[in-house]
Amino acid sequence: MHGSVQGVGFRMAAAAEARRLGVAGSARNRFDGTVEAEVEGEPDAVAEMAAWLAHGPPAARVEHVDADDIDPRDERGFRIA
Repeated sequence: MHGSVQGVGFRMAAAAEARRLGVAGSARNRFDGTVEAEVEGEPDAVAEMAAWLAHGPPAARVEHVDADDIDPRDERGFRIA
């Protein structure tokens, strides 16, 4: 996610939303000021999480999202990296 996404609780809020939706994966800050997230789970839940990530928590201002499909990693839970 690009925009005002670091220092606004994005990763913590993403972890809470992931738990609510029952998806697994991770979120991490990148050196370029973006947040990177990987999500896996049931297709409908992943789609719902992707929609949430496009807006983020109230303090965030997501300007652009780059999304790619990747192979599942059989993650358990959602971790903040």
